[in-house]
Parts: sequence; C-alpha cells; structure tokens
Amino acid sequence: MSQTSGNGVGAIDLEKIQKNSDGSITGVAKSAFNEVVVNNPYFAAGGGLMLLGTTLAVARHGIVKSSGFFYRQLLVDLEIPSKDKSYLWFLEWMSRYKHRSSRHLSVETNYVQHDNGAITTKFSLVPGPGKHLIKYQGAYMLINRERSGKLIDMTNGSPFETVTLTTLYRDRFLFQSLLDEAKKLALKAQEGKTVLFTSWGPEWRPFGQPRKKRMFGSVILDEGVGEAILNDVKDFMESGDWYHRRGIPYRRGYLLYGPPGSGKTSYIQALAGELDYNICILNLSENNLTDDRLNHLMNHIPERSILLLEDVDAAFNKREQSKEKGFTSGVTFSGLLNALDGVTSAEECITFMTTNHPDKLDPALMRPGRVDFKVFINNATEYQVRKMFLRFYEDEHELCDQFTRKYRDLGISDVSTAQLQGLFIYNKRNPQGAVDMVETLRRPSTVF
Repeated sequence: MSQTSGNGVGAIDLEKIQKNSDGSITGVAKSAFNEVVVNNPYFAAGGGLMLLGTTLAVARHGIVKSSGFFYRQLLVDLEIPSKDKSYLWFLEWMSRYKHRSSRHLSVETNYVQHDNGAITTKFSLVPGPGKHLIKYQGAYMLINRERSGKLIDMTNGSPFETVTLTTLYRDRFLFQSLLDEAKKLALKAQEGKTVLFTSWGPEWRPFGQPRKKRMFGSVILDEGVGEAILNDVKDFMESGDWYHRRGIPYRRGYLLYGPPGSGKTSYIQALAGELDYNICILNLSENNLTDDRLNHLMNHIPERSILLLEDVDAAFNKREQSKEKGFTSGVTFSGLLNALDGVTSAEECITFMTTNHPDKLDPALMRPGRVDFKVFINNATEYQVRKMFLRFYEDEHELCDQFTRKYRDLGISDVSTAQLQGLFIYNKRNPQGAVDMVETLRRPSTVF
C-alpha cells in the first residue's frame, strides 16, 4: 500500500519503507529519510531544498537570539570614554599590568627639555586600539579599545576613544576594584609632588610631569612675610562654615607685587607644596581665551588647587582692535572682574595674582572681594641675605658675617633674591668664593 500526492508526484511507499528497514526505530527512520528525501523527485526538484533552507534560516535566527540572550545573562560590559578622568588612569594601569596579552601597542613619549639644554625622553608602551586579554584576580577580561573615525574632540583635534571591558557577570564586582587600583596608582605617582595644570580648551589638563614639592623654607622672603601669608591661607581654609553662615562668598584673592626676581612665583610654588595643593596657571593674554571660557575654567578648577594669574598688569596692555580678528585679547577687563567676584564666580577658590607694576592695575581690581590680601615682595634685605647664605652654606656663620658686611658696604638696595641665588649656585661648594665675588652684585646683568 502506498500514499501518493494528488498529482502523482512524490509518492511515499510505506510498505517499501517497512521492507527496507530492519524493524528498529532507527532503521525505520533511516529508511523513511531515504524514501522521502533521497528518492523523492519532488524534493529533488527544489521544494525540499527550499524547505531545508527555511529550516536552516530559522535555526540560525534562533541561535543568534539565544546567543544574545546568553551574552546578556552571562557577560557584562564596562565602557570608559576618553572624556572620563579614569580613562588615562586605566591606560596607565594596564600599561604596567603584567598579566595581559596585547598584540596592539601605542607609544606615549614624554619629552622634557631642561633649563641647561639637556633633553630627557621617556617612552611608555600603552595598549593601542584593538583587543587585549587580561587575567585579573582569577577572572579573564576582554579589553577592546576603539577609536572613532567620525567624532573628534574639538579641543585638541584627537578622535574620541572608548575602552570596553567584558567579563563574566559573576565577576562584575571586579570592575570597581580595578578602577580603584588604577586611581591609587595615578595618585601615588603624584604623591609628594605638585601638579601644574594649564587650560586646554574648556578644561584643565596636567602640564608635564608632577613636580617635586618645593620646601616652604627654601623661599626666603623678608622677616615674617611668608609666615603671614601662610597663616592667612590656613585661616581661610578653616573658615568655610563661618563664611557660609554669614552668606559671604567663600573665596579669597591674594596679590603679590614687587620687582622681578624677588620670589613671588617661587613662593606660591612653595606654599602649594606646604598646603599639599596643586597649581592651575591661567594666561590671561592667551588669544583664544574669552570671557565665557575664563568663567568656565574658574568654575571648574580641580580640587585642592591654587589659581595663579601671573603678570595681571600685562593682560590688557596690548588690546588692539582689527577688522579681521576683533580684539587680539579675547578677555575683557569686565569679564575678569565678573569671573573673580560676579554672580557666576567660583566658590571655595584661592586665587593668587602677581605683578611687577601694581601702579598699572585698575582700582576696580584691587578692591576687597577681588584682592583681599596684598603683599609687597621687595628686593633682598639684609635679613634675607643672611638667611640665604646660611641656607646654601650651613654652619658658615663667620663667612656669613663677612659676606653681610661686604654686602652692606656696597650700599645698594636693588639686589634681587634671584641675583643672590645665582651667585650662591655658581659657588655652591665654595662659600669663600661667594664672599670674594660679592662685588658682582653691583651689576644685575653679570653672567657667571
């Protein structure tokens, strides 16, 4: 007995299937497959192939769906964009991590030219764009660093990047541990050092490598001057509640003025080291700096940082108007005043300004709320001469007396501490030589 389709094509002979099988279920199935698929002219004509293709397509779609489902259930991703502060922390951490497999590396060159003309170059190999594999605390993580070819950071022209970490869902808690470890590594590199920040577009970025903290006692101002500034800053830092209870803006401005080479900027560096603060240097004469960008930068100063505005008297002296570019200086005087003491000015801010010509400053800049503490840093006094000599040549009190007498006999009062330091450095192991060369202080342009 056989069963045949309506048009007689593709007949299925059940008796033949039973006859060709060995009676077992497997044998019947095999015989039926040969009869239906292999020996069936309808299947061979294409209908069966179409059915098989459809079945495979459905199966493939099911596999894709199920793999996506299992991916979401078993794996977890962490994305770190290049705009995030932890991005550089992670790359630095991974560049030092030993248990990693990387086939794509990028080089970061640190180039430093010293004052004496010497050049120091350091190369760091960091994970480049591509896939990397690490084993962290027993868990495997796939690292994928991707660079966007379409999106560009307008502040520096570099393409946006993302780093994606993938691991098993059960190990997701390791992400927090890894980021904490990367942060500690970055902060340890800055421990005991002062970080200098400069403006880069709308944000602050570290300038060069962190500097070793300058000892507070290494900058010698006139008697009691340095200590008075330090005590005032510390009192301000401890008075936050006092300001807030009285509704007074919690900020304080300092102006250090005096002749060049008297130690104004050096003192600020030493003060930052004493307070364990960093320094944000802002150049008001920068052509691309505008009132809006100035206000934005001053409201986004990194924590525990001193804002330094050097030579504020020169910021508005060369404001020339042209038809093509407008003003050569993008910051207006009113914009500076509003940034220092306006409605949108920053809170919890310590600002230091320096100038060699305080007479050129507008009185509006000097009023309290913008400049709260003014200090005159003059040329070297006899007190500073003695202190500096004994700092360079410890326990040489007799030679210090000789040097001081000779200095007094010169009858000059315009010797800067920078001149004295230059003389002592030239004779760094020869205190008698410094005494013999005291006459050179008469000529500020002396080249040793």
